[in-house]
Amino acid sequence: MTFRLSQYQSSWPSAFEALRDDLERTLGKSALAIDHIGSTSVPGLVAKDIIDIQVTVDDLDKSLITIMTDAGYKHHPELRMDHLPQGEPEDAYQWQKLVFSEKSGQRRATIHIRQAGLANHSYALVFRDFLRANEQAVLILSRIKRDMARYHGDDEEAYFDLRDPVYDLLWLHAREWQRRQG
Repeated sequence: MTFRLSQYQSSWPSAFEALRDDLERTLGKSALAIDHIGSTSVPGLVAKDIIDIQVTVDDLDKSLITIMTDAGYKHHPELRMDHLPQGEPEDAYQWQKLVFSEKSGQRRATIHIRQAGLANHSYALVFRDFLRANEQAVLILSRIKRDMARYHGDDEEAYFDLRDPVYDLLWLHAREWQRRQG
């Protein structure tokens, strides 16, 4: 599967908002927060043209699968765990999630439903905020992502095998940045 990276698009935040509005109607009070995450949430960062969304819930109750699929979202049961960053607790519970893709007719999106307070929940937000605050990190990561796509754009598994350790390195800086921010 070949994928392409796009320069940052100023339309990505409004695309997120439209998707968020639909998710709010679908999930109601089950959604404690709905955040734009991932590369499309960071101005200036190259990204696949797929909006990543994090839905925060109190509990990863299986009823969420029914609610989302009944509304037309496609569940991806094979994607139930996040990558474990090097040095983080090896507690599978901390990295569990539910993943869905957009409804038919919606723009491409990946919806990650994560439980409040778990490690993967805060990881997505801290990583995004760190990149938004660090233009140099965005420039470096953009270059790395472009090179990985150039050499491995037809091999998504190889792309992610290389991306994960790069993100682990950035995560070390993001955690330190978070500590300094208080």
